[in-house]
Amino acid sequence: MGVDNLKNIESGRVVVTDAAVVTALGNNLDALWQGLMAGESAIRPINRFPVDQGHYKAKIAAHIDDLKAVNDRSMLQHLLDRLFLEMGSVPSDSALITATIKAGADNLESFCRGKQANFQDVLLSSIADIVGAKLGLISNGICVSASCASSTIAVAHGAALIESGRTEAVLVCCGDLITEYAFSGFSALKALSPFPCRPFDRDRKGLSLGEGAAALLLMNADRARRENRNRLGTILGWGITNDATHITAPAKNGRGLVQAVDQALKTAKRKPEDIAAISAHGTGTVYNDLMELNAFRQVFSERKMPLYSIKGAIGHTLGAAGAIEVTLGLKALLSQVIPPTVGFSNPENGAEGQVSPESHPVSGDYLLTTNSGFGGVNAALILGK
Repeated sequence: MGVDNLKNIESGRVVVTDAAVVTALGNNLDALWQGLMAGESAIRPINRFPVDQGHYKAKIAAHIDDLKAVNDRSMLQHLLDRLFLEMGSVPSDSALITATIKAGADNLESFCRGKQANFQDVLLSSIADIVGAKLGLISNGICVSASCASSTIAVAHGAALIESGRTEAVLVCCGDLITEYAFSGFSALKALSPFPCRPFDRDRKGLSLGEGAAALLLMNADRARRENRNRLGTILGWGITNDATHITAPAKNGRGLVQAVDQALKTAKRKPEDIAAISAHGTGTVYNDLMELNAFRQVFSERKMPLYSIKGAIGHTLGAAGAIEVTLGLKALLSQVIPPTVGFSNPENGAEGQVSPESHPVSGDYLLTTNSGFGGVNAALILGK
């Protein structure tokens, strides 16, 4: 292979140059990482809306206490303002891909209760409008809303745009709030745990909701080099599928997730044995955790792959989950250690020797991160050190 071809391969690599996160464990990546490594959980009693009237079995979530709705705007505005305080410079010509499930649903609640509220914040497209205006981006942006895999798909789409040469830089930005609207919906599905969720634990009773936001700047490697940008890691492969099994439940045999992981490995030109660890969706619901363990066993055979979930620490952040987990996955590769799975103590069948309540050293250059959601959607990314 000639030098020119090698240069072309290098120029096609998708580099993550900047990242920022805000969660209930803190307003930046360092606070989140330190909290995770210490085994902390931000899941605690809710004080944002009343839950003690008997119709909610769960009364906890990982919410950010001091988020505010200013004037008639959604709390999402305040959340994004905090996020951008931690973000480096974003080129004005960056393509914009946003992700959310419920956008400014707090304003929907206010509107329905007859209070003053800007209804534009309720629209899914609002997050792209807000981000574009705040950062002065030329692109109008698009919004991905694909259940709990939303921001994973957004990262995949951004990486594909760069890999195909259609753009040199993409900003992926995502966020979701804890609202009574979302909380009551998951409660009606009997999906909420009365205690902080316990991913991959046989005593788990469901998920815990969380809120947060993340932003990732993806860039063509050549441009990143020209602009002397950081290299936090690379997005090497991606896969997106739908198992079309049930409106909320995943396929028990994990076929959709297996296919997504296979696609991601093929795109990345990597084999299962190249993967050092897995950042799992790990919601703590009975069906999701069993499905994931089943799928990973099919992909990695009898190999005891180190895997973890962060949802016992910051809850399920819905449309923001995937991008937050990508950021942490890059940090784990850089540190060569994966965080503990908070809340895990009694292994589900198949989790023995793979999931741990303690941080765990890993050795390798590649990490798999996955997310699955309602409607049978599955998404997988291969991250490079």
